[in-house]
Amino acid sequence: MIEKTLQIWSAGGWVMWPLLALAIMMFFTAVRLWSSLGARQHRRLDEHQWMEWVKRPEKGEGEVGEIIRYVQDEVATAEEISTRFAEVSAKTLPPIDRQMQTLGTFVAAAPLVGLLGTVFGMLVTFQALSSGGGGQITEAMAAGISQALFPPEVGLCIALPGLIFVQLIKRRRQEFEAFLTRLESYTVQWRRSQTGLPFLTPPPDAPVPAVRETAAPLLAQPGLQPA
Repeated sequence: MIEKTLQIWSAGGWVMWPLLALAIMMFFTAVRLWSSLGARQHRRLDEHQWMEWVKRPEKGEGEVGEIIRYVQDEVATAEEISTRFAEVSAKTLPPIDRQMQTLGTFVAAAPLVGLLGTVFGMLVTFQALSSGGGGQITEAMAAGISQALFPPEVGLCIALPGLIFVQLIKRRRQEFEAFLTRLESYTVQWRRSQTGLPFLTPPPDAPVPAVRETAAPLLAQPGLQPA
């Protein structure tokens, strides 16, 4: 099996080496981003626990505890809390989006690099045909056809798992955004209840609004650095 794989790899020509580098960078980026999002505290935090932290910020722990303290520290109105949450979203979500864009670029580039191998393979084949007769034509044509077929095959084999990774990572990113939305809604309602307004607990299946594109300037706060 290994010997057959090495034969296919060598028959694909020099384009196989850029494909190998692309595959390594793609899977490294995907695994790192997947692990980073999976290790975030909100995924293993009970809902009642972070709700209690909202009411008593001094008891908060980890990343979520620091977010809760940051959005409630020295604020007087619910609007100021929403502004703080906009800053948190602008600090944590764009780095994730940039890594996802990089991953998407690697996934899209793999079939294109394979197509480049097809072009070079066809050139080798045509050169063999134009060289005239002889017993070496068959070998030259076989080498050209191999270079034309193997690189796009490998490129597709790289891109398909990459697409799956992109969708799984996008799902975890949406989970984190939904958590920030619920945390913001509950914190705002809690602050409003302190002024005598009715307290409305957000439903578990509340829709996630689009990420704000405008936010107040970020404040350098410890614990709000991107993973």
